[in-house]
Amino acid sequence: MNATATPSAEQAQQDIVDEFAFFGDWTERYQYLIDLGKKLPPFPDALKTEEHRVHGCQSMVWLVPSGDAAKLHFAAASDSAIVSGLIALVLRVYSDRPALDILATEPRFIEAIGLAKHLSPTRSNGLVAMLAKLKAHAAQVAQ
Repeated sequence: MNATATPSAEQAQQDIVDEFAFFGDWTERYQYLIDLGKKLPPFPDALKTEEHRVHGCQSMVWLVPSGDAAKLHFAAASDSAIVSGLIALVLRVYSDRPALDILATEPRFIEAIGLAKHLSPTRSNGLVAMLAKLKAHAAQVAQ
């Protein structure tokens, strides 16, 4: 595979698992999440609308889909540093993929890196809500 090819969703998940395995404790992992969130592309204020808001998150999260069933792109942002890092992980696995691939991909990286145990209930709910909104959009365009 050449360097410009996008890894599959499964490979992206495995890469995330491998990266998080480098860190000895959750303080370091949270810092890494925050750093990932800081690398998200700029998100225009004009898109921070109620229509794009993900409900169920304690912090503000916006998710904007574009593209079609062949290749769906997602842009997202949050006002929370850790949630921005979660967004970075989710986009890495799900953005710029065919809708059917998105629907077929379970977010196993969440459990594999221990996120499920280390997120507050409100952050876990927000992550579930974000994935649900993303998958709902994929289902809509896949028809």
